[in-house]
Amino acid sequence: MHQSTPAFNFEQTYILEDDFVRLSPLKKTHQKSLQYITDDPEIWTYFFEKGANKEQLIHYIQTALENRSLGKEYPFVVYDKVKKAYAGTTRLYEFSSDLSTIKLGHTWYGKTFRGTGLNKHCKFLLFEFIFDQIGLERIGFGSYKENEISIAAMKSVGCKEEGMLRGMFPALNRKGRTDAILLSILRKEWQSYGKTALSKKLHQTSKNN
Repeated sequence: MHQSTPAFNFEQTYILEDDFVRLSPLKKTHQKSLQYITDDPEIWTYFFEKGANKEQLIHYIQTALENRSLGKEYPFVVYDKVKKAYAGTTRLYEFSSDLSTIKLGHTWYGKTFRGTGLNKHCKFLLFEFIFDQIGLERIGFGSYKENEISIAAMKSVGCKEEGMLRGMFPALNRKGRTDAILLSILRKEWQSYGKTALSKKLHQTSKNN
């Protein structure tokens, strides 16, 4: 018997939260709250789109919202409940109901929110939502090969490196090309050991803070 197609609705309001973080749909009104943390070159090094100043951030948010209306992307804004402040954004994109897959990326956080365990809490909520609630089979990720911090962060939440796209991006110095590193996590990995392992890391982080 053919399994039912997983349902992900770009028009629906999805709110994911625990005691430390809340992810909710990105809105135009979040621009003012995010503007305080976006003037940081480290955030935008590996992004084609920029949001370092007011004009750029307005365009960045508008593009994300337009892509949501087209069913291409679902952008979340990240709120840190501990610091009581907006911390950054992340997105789901390239959803395929036929393949039961989706991608996760466009993730950035302000400087004071990096290295705090916030990203692990976000990824736990997103993985739980995608795999356990929606029922998809695979989440894909990609990164500049030079972005070692991002690659390490993805591996730390259970993602596995699976390949490389050669010459995928313009080089950061705009001279030549550079490669993209591909990673993923599968539903069976999440349910068999990934969820437990990441949950333990979250508890350990909570004890240390």
